[in-house]
Amino acid sequence: MRLQGKTAIVTGGASGFGAGIVRKFIAEGARVLVADINTEGAEAFAGELGNNAVAQTVDVADTISVEAMTDAALGAFGSIDILVNNAGITHERGPLEEITEEEFDRVLAVNAKSVFLTARTIIPHMKERGSGAVLNVASTAAVSPRPMLNWYNASKGWMVTATKTMAVELAPAGIRVNALAPVAGETPLLKKFMGEDTPEMRAAFLATIPIGRFSDPEDMGNAACYLCSDEASMVTGVVLEVDGGRCI
Repeated sequence: MRLQGKTAIVTGGASGFGAGIVRKFIAEGARVLVADINTEGAEAFAGELGNNAVAQTVDVADTISVEAMTDAALGAFGSIDILVNNAGITHERGPLEEITEEEFDRVLAVNAKSVFLTARTIIPHMKERGSGAVLNVASTAAVSPRPMLNWYNASKGWMVTATKTMAVELAPAGIRVNALAPVAGETPLLKKFMGEDTPEMRAAFLATIPIGRFSDPEDMGNAACYLCSDEASMVTGVVLEVDGGRCI
């Protein structure tokens, strides 16, 4: 029960890595706001998890929606101890000059602007309390980029730098900020990362991961639990690679 008594918001919490983080947090004693643009998915998942999970619809790229999410968490829990910026998207694989401006804007809005928006609404609350933990879900794409996903790579690189600068600025306020860098996993984004989901593409992708498998939601949940728990009270500004050796 490493998160006993803690409250958390997990964006993109209804599926994929976010769902793995939510499950682990609940198992470790936290109360969690499952925030997702998929209202039906968030409500179904929260209902499955019981009284310690609350569903909330959110578009993390929209100011009003993020403010409503924050108000919902404070209304349900009274405080926010942990923020996990997990929601993310990518564009279709392709040469960097062929990605449309609309795709670029959407990727940067969801992957980068969202961190700015949640910081504006939630960090002041954490400062008032003198404590908090923020976890940004980046990617191995930020550390070891793959071709044909250029602007997605860049958005995750932005998140790594944001994590470090937030950590430096917020440490005196008692707020820790870290990031996870997973390799691709069995999530809705996997097909876009590979271009096509075939046995041959999976084999080629897995050949780049020394441990020989994709990241899974449980891997992410375990790593997130540590970084957001008091066990990591001396850890801030870290980008933890959960990648089976992909970035070595």
